[in-house]
Amino acid sequence: MNVLLLGSGGREHALAWKIAASPLLTTLYAAPGNPGIARVAELAALDVADHGAIAGFCREKGIDLVVVGPEAPLVAGLADDLRAQGIRVFGPSKAAAQLEGSKGFTKDFCAEFGIPTAAYGRFDTLAAAKAYVEKVGAPIVVKADGLAAGKGVTVATTLDEAFSALEACFEGTFGGAGAEVVVEEMLVGEEASFFCLCDGVTALPFGTAQDHKRVGEGDTGPNTGGMGAYSPAPVMTPDMVERTMREIVEPTMRGMAARGTPFSGVLFAGLMITADGPKLIEYNVRFGDPECQVLMMRLKDDLLVLLNAAADGQLAHTSVRWRDEAALTVVMAANGYPGTPEKGSVIRGLDEATPDGVEVFHAGTAINAGALVANGGRVLNVTAIGASVSDAQKKAYDAVDRIDWPQGFCRRDIGWRAVERERH
Repeated sequence: MNVLLLGSGGREHALAWKIAASPLLTTLYAAPGNPGIARVAELAALDVADHGAIAGFCREKGIDLVVVGPEAPLVAGLADDLRAQGIRVFGPSKAAAQLEGSKGFTKDFCAEFGIPTAAYGRFDTLAAAKAYVEKVGAPIVVKADGLAAGKGVTVATTLDEAFSALEACFEGTFGGAGAEVVVEEMLVGEEASFFCLCDGVTALPFGTAQDHKRVGEGDTGPNTGGMGAYSPAPVMTPDMVERTMREIVEPTMRGMAARGTPFSGVLFAGLMITADGPKLIEYNVRFGDPECQVLMMRLKDDLLVLLNAAADGQLAHTSVRWRDEAALTVVMAANGYPGTPEKGSVIRGLDEATPDGVEVFHAGTAINAGALVANGGRVLNVTAIGASVSDAQKKAYDAVDRIDWPQGFCRRDIGWRAVERERH
């Protein structure tokens, strides 16, 4: 099979690494890719926003499956445009991708189909949103409605913080994504990431993880796209997985099909595990980043077989096997992130940092004058597998300490909740 993988981040490097191991694979192309992906795939200089150019490339290279990594092309309808030309795609239609593309869409969908989530209001003016916040009080959560690269959410502990977050949205901090806002009650509990592969009818559970969103240790500081993750998430017991499927995922699949917009691809439920059970914080329509990295380390099965089954509506006849071990990834970011990251600094020592059981996935790197340099906010994902989360954590940080990159930083407490559990 010839496969085209779209995207350039750590998630896509992890997917490329896993797809490249498949006996089904003939050639893996990646666009635009990155220097890490270039080790396992042939890079193509394609603009993921140019749907015509992607379709043309698929015809020229005889592409059998397109795997779309990031959310923006899915929300823009890339999967529809490729399918209209007879090209097989792993990823949802534009209509189904609204589950991530509009937080308001998802909240209304949950209300219609009885899916447990936080109480909320939707607003397109600052005055109305402020009035709602004043009525409900703090703490409260303010979300830009559209895609904001993981940064459009504020957990406001005071009214002033909530007002500032609303003003940022309506003043254009997040561009068009903030033209509407969703204001929600703050859920209390433990967060978890839950994944399913979907084919429009069947949802196949595809692993659990826990992300660390805030930039600082002890979960302090501003939200980021994710500073690290581990899998499996201990809070997602077999009973909690079963409840999540029954109360959240399966009603979603039925509801999307009933609306004439069946969901295929990855359904990524961001959950809060509350005293009342699982509640949906948000949906994403692609693999998490950095959760994908730990899932790929633990996946026993051939990823390409699974992606094909999803694309062909065959998941009812498919199962997934996982390694018993835990996996943990530490994000190394450039100084200045999540504000304005410093780009261009040289990174050395990656080959020394990857003993057995450790992979360094490239997230924001480039080659400049023959040297590997930082070219983004989140730059490297140092990922390890071990007998326990504590073991994987130690291996990951040992690898981090071998990397020579003074202009980078990371949190030193990734996995702390699971490590605490393992100690007791």
